[in-house]
Amino acid sequence: MAREKKTCVECGHKVKSLFIQYSPGNFRLMKCENCNEVADEYVECELLIIFIDLILHKTKAYRHLLYNVFNQESVNIQHLLWKLVLAYLLLDTYRSLLLRRTNDESNVSMSFVLESLEVLVNVLSANFAFVLSFALAAKMMLVMSRGKEILLGVLISSYIKIFLFAMPVWEFPVSVIFIVDMLVLTSNAVALKVMTESATSRCLAVCFIAHSIRFLVDQISGHLGSVL
Repeated sequence: MAREKKTCVECGHKVKSLFIQYSPGNFRLMKCENCNEVADEYVECELLIIFIDLILHKTKAYRHLLYNVFNQESVNIQHLLWKLVLAYLLLDTYRSLLLRRTNDESNVSMSFVLESLEVLVNVLSANFAFVLSFALAAKMMLVMSRGKEILLGVLISSYIKIFLFAMPVWEFPVSVIFIVDMLVLTSNAVALKVMTESATSRCLAVCFIAHSIRFLVDQISGHLGSVL
Protein backbone atom coordinates (compact mmCIF):
# COMPACT_ATOMS: atom_id res chain seq x y z
CA MET A 1 0.00 0.00 0.00
CA ALA A 2 1.35 3.42 -0.99
CA ARG A 3 2.44 5.76 1.77
CA GLU A 4 0.00 8.63 2.21
CA LYS A 5 1.45 12.03 1.39
CA LYS A 6 1.57 14.90 3.86
CA THR A 7 0.56 18.52 3.29
CA CYS A 8 2.57 21.72 3.23
CA VAL A 9 1.10 23.99 5.90
CA GLU A 10 2.11 27.10 3.97
CA CYS A 11 0.42 26.49 0.59
CA GLY A 12 -1.56 23.26 1.01
CA HIS A 13 0.45 21.40 -1.63
CA LYS A 14 1.08 17.67 -1.12
CA VAL A 15 4.61 16.68 -0.14
CA LYS A 16 6.28 13.29 0.07
CA SER A 17 7.50 13.75 3.63
CA LEU A 18 7.81 16.45 6.28
CA PHE A 19 11.28 15.55 7.53
CA ILE A 20 14.18 13.16 7.18
CA GLN A 21 15.29 11.51 10.41
CA TYR A 22 18.97 10.56 10.64
CA SER A 23 18.88 9.34 14.25
CA PRO A 24 16.64 9.77 17.32
CA GLY A 25 16.32 13.52 17.91
CA ASN A 26 18.34 14.33 14.79
CA PHE A 27 16.20 15.22 11.76
CA ARG A 28 15.95 17.78 8.98
CA LEU A 29 12.73 19.51 7.97
CA MET A 30 11.86 19.18 4.29
CA LYS A 31 10.89 22.05 1.99
CA CYS A 32 7.81 22.16 -0.21
CA GLU A 33 8.54 21.89 -3.92
CA ASN A 34 5.65 24.25 -4.69
CA CYS A 35 6.35 27.26 -2.42
CA ASN A 36 9.94 26.44 -1.39
CA GLU A 37 9.07 26.97 2.29
CA VAL A 38 9.51 24.51 5.15
CA ALA A 39 6.63 22.07 4.64
CA ASP A 40 5.59 21.89 8.30
CA GLU A 41 7.46 23.95 10.88
CA TYR A 42 5.14 22.64 13.62
CA VAL A 43 6.89 19.27 13.56
CA GLU A 44 9.51 20.66 15.94
CA CYS A 45 7.21 23.02 17.88
CA GLU A 46 5.90 22.54 21.41
CA LEU A 47 2.21 21.70 21.78
CA LEU A 48 1.62 25.04 23.50
CA ILE A 49 2.84 26.95 20.42
CA ILE A 50 0.53 24.93 18.18
CA PHE A 51 -2.38 25.49 20.57
CA ILE A 52 -1.78 29.26 20.62
CA ASP A 53 -1.67 29.41 16.81
CA LEU A 54 -4.92 27.43 16.66
CA ILE A 55 -6.56 29.96 18.98
CA LEU A 56 -5.22 32.72 16.71
CA HIS A 57 -6.92 30.92 13.79
CA LYS A 58 -3.75 30.53 11.72
CA THR A 59 -4.56 28.41 8.67
CA LYS A 60 -1.16 26.69 8.72
CA ALA A 61 -1.79 25.45 12.26
CA TYR A 62 -5.11 23.98 11.10
CA ARG A 63 -3.41 22.34 8.10
CA HIS A 64 -0.88 20.77 10.46
CA LEU A 65 -3.60 19.44 12.75
CA LEU A 66 -6.12 18.29 10.14
CA TYR A 67 -3.73 16.87 7.52
CA ASN A 68 -0.43 15.99 9.19
CA VAL A 69 -1.62 14.86 12.62
CA PHE A 70 -5.13 13.47 12.10
CA ASN A 71 -4.91 11.54 8.84
CA GLN A 72 -5.84 8.06 7.68
CA GLU A 73 -2.23 6.92 7.96
CA SER A 74 -1.77 7.83 11.62
CA VAL A 75 -5.24 7.30 13.13
CA ASN A 76 -8.38 5.24 12.62
CA ILE A 77 -10.73 7.94 11.28
CA GLN A 78 -13.90 5.97 12.03
CA HIS A 79 -13.03 5.33 15.69
CA LEU A 80 -11.78 8.89 16.17
CA LEU A 81 -14.99 10.25 14.68
CA TRP A 82 -17.19 8.40 17.17
CA LYS A 83 -15.03 9.52 20.10
CA LEU A 84 -15.15 13.14 18.96
CA VAL A 85 -18.93 13.00 18.47
CA LEU A 86 -19.32 11.75 22.05
CA ALA A 87 -16.95 14.42 23.40
CA TYR A 88 -18.73 17.13 21.39
CA LEU A 89 -22.15 16.10 22.74
CA LEU A 90 -20.83 15.94 26.31
CA LEU A 91 -19.36 19.44 26.02
CA ASP A 92 -22.62 20.72 24.54
CA THR A 93 -24.55 19.12 27.39
CA TYR A 94 -22.25 20.81 29.88
CA ARG A 95 -22.82 24.14 28.10
CA SER A 96 -26.60 23.70 28.32
CA LEU A 97 -26.37 22.86 32.03
CA LEU A 98 -24.28 26.00 32.64
CA LEU A 99 -26.88 28.15 30.90
CA ARG A 100 -29.73 26.47 32.74
CA ARG A 101 -28.14 26.88 36.17
CA THR A 102 -27.29 30.51 35.43
CA ASN A 103 -30.54 31.68 33.85
CA ASP A 104 -33.26 29.45 35.26
CA GLU A 105 -33.02 29.38 39.02
CA SER A 106 -36.77 28.87 39.31
CA ASN A 107 -36.47 25.22 38.29
CA VAL A 108 -33.95 24.18 40.93
CA SER A 109 -36.58 21.84 42.35
CA MET A 110 -36.72 19.83 39.11
CA SER A 111 -35.42 16.31 39.59
CA PHE A 112 -31.95 15.56 38.29
CA VAL A 113 -33.18 12.76 36.01
CA LEU A 114 -35.90 14.93 34.46
CA GLU A 115 -33.52 17.83 33.97
CA SER A 116 -30.86 15.59 32.41
CA LEU A 117 -33.38 14.07 29.98
CA GLU A 118 -34.60 17.52 28.95
CA VAL A 119 -31.07 18.78 28.38
CA LEU A 120 -30.18 15.64 26.40
CA VAL A 121 -33.20 16.06 24.12
CA ASN A 122 -32.30 19.72 23.57
CA VAL A 123 -28.68 18.92 22.77
CA LEU A 124 -29.51 16.06 20.38
CA SER A 125 -32.19 18.01 18.51
CA ALA A 126 -30.05 21.15 18.23
CA ASN A 127 -27.03 19.23 16.93
CA PHE A 128 -29.13 17.21 14.49
CA ALA A 129 -30.38 20.52 13.09
CA PHE A 130 -26.78 21.79 13.01
CA VAL A 131 -25.45 18.83 11.02
CA LEU A 132 -28.40 18.87 8.60
CA SER A 133 -28.25 22.63 7.96
CA PHE A 134 -24.44 22.52 7.69
CA ALA A 135 -24.61 19.75 5.09
CA LEU A 136 -27.28 21.56 3.04
CA ALA A 137 -25.54 24.94 3.20
CA ALA A 138 -22.15 23.41 2.32
CA LYS A 139 -23.66 21.52 -0.61
CA MET A 140 -25.16 24.74 -2.01
CA MET A 141 -22.23 27.07 -1.37
CA LEU A 142 -19.08 24.92 -1.46
CA VAL A 143 -17.44 22.26 -3.59
CA MET A 144 -16.83 19.31 -1.29
CA SER A 145 -16.74 15.54 -1.66
CA ARG A 146 -15.23 14.25 1.61
CA GLY A 147 -18.18 14.37 3.98
CA LYS A 148 -16.63 12.24 6.74
CA GLU A 149 -13.36 14.20 6.73
CA ILE A 150 -15.24 17.53 6.76
CA LEU A 151 -17.30 16.41 9.77
CA LEU A 152 -14.10 15.32 11.50
CA GLY A 153 -12.58 18.75 10.82
CA VAL A 154 -15.61 20.54 12.26
CA LEU A 155 -15.50 18.40 15.42
CA ILE A 156 -11.76 18.89 15.93
CA SER A 157 -12.01 22.64 15.33
CA SER A 158 -14.66 22.86 18.07
CA TYR A 159 -11.92 22.27 20.67
CA ILE A 160 -12.55 25.78 22.05
CA LYS A 161 -15.56 24.39 23.91
CA ILE A 162 -13.14 23.00 26.51
CA PHE A 163 -12.75 26.56 27.85
CA LEU A 164 -16.26 26.19 29.28
CA PHE A 165 -14.73 24.12 32.09
CA ALA A 166 -13.00 27.28 33.34
CA MET A 167 -16.30 29.11 33.96
CA PRO A 168 -17.18 27.65 37.39
CA VAL A 169 -13.57 27.99 38.54
CA TRP A 170 -13.13 31.69 37.76
CA GLU A 171 -16.84 32.59 37.94
CA PHE A 172 -17.02 34.13 34.48
CA PRO A 173 -20.28 35.86 33.44
CA VAL A 174 -22.73 33.96 31.24
CA SER A 175 -21.72 36.13 28.25
CA VAL A 176 -18.47 34.10 28.07
CA ILE A 177 -20.52 31.11 26.87
CA PHE A 178 -21.64 33.08 23.81
CA ILE A 179 -18.09 34.35 23.21
CA VAL A 180 -16.95 30.71 23.17
CA ASP A 181 -19.79 29.93 20.72
CA MET A 182 -18.55 32.68 18.37
CA LEU A 183 -14.98 31.39 18.58
CA VAL A 184 -16.21 27.89 17.75
CA LEU A 185 -18.05 29.29 14.72
CA THR A 186 -14.96 31.10 13.39
CA SER A 187 -12.75 28.10 14.16
CA ASN A 188 -15.12 25.85 12.19
CA ALA A 189 -14.94 28.32 9.30
CA VAL A 190 -11.12 28.22 9.25
CA ALA A 191 -11.16 24.40 9.28
CA LEU A 192 -13.72 24.39 6.46
CA LYS A 193 -11.61 26.82 4.44
CA VAL A 194 -8.51 24.65 4.90
CA MET A 195 -10.28 21.41 3.95
CA THR A 196 -12.29 22.73 0.97
CA GLU A 197 -9.96 25.54 -0.22
CA SER A 198 -13.02 27.75 -0.60
CA ALA A 199 -13.36 31.49 -0.06
CA THR A 200 -13.39 32.63 3.57
CA SER A 201 -16.70 34.46 3.11
CA ARG A 202 -18.44 31.30 1.87
CA CYS A 203 -17.06 29.20 4.73
CA LEU A 204 -18.16 31.81 7.27
CA ALA A 205 -21.61 31.92 5.67
CA VAL A 206 -22.03 28.13 5.86
CA CYS A 207 -20.96 28.04 9.51
CA PHE A 208 -23.09 31.06 10.41
CA ILE A 209 -26.20 29.46 8.88
CA ALA A 210 -25.58 26.13 10.64
CA HIS A 211 -24.83 27.67 14.04
CA SER A 212 -27.80 30.07 13.79
CA ILE A 213 -30.22 27.23 13.06
CA ARG A 214 -28.69 25.22 15.89
CA PHE A 215 -29.18 28.16 18.27
CA LEU A 216 -32.81 28.64 17.17
CA VAL A 217 -33.65 24.95 17.57
CA ASP A 218 -31.98 24.94 20.98
CA GLN A 219 -34.05 27.96 22.07
CA ILE A 220 -37.30 26.51 20.73
CA SER A 221 -36.80 23.06 22.29
CA GLY A 222 -35.77 24.67 25.58
CA HIS A 223 -38.86 26.87 25.58
CA LEU A 224 -41.14 23.91 24.80
CA GLY A 225 -39.50 21.94 27.61
CA SER A 226 -40.13 24.70 30.14
CA VAL A 227 -43.78 25.03 29.03
CA LEU A 228 -44.38 21.28 29.26
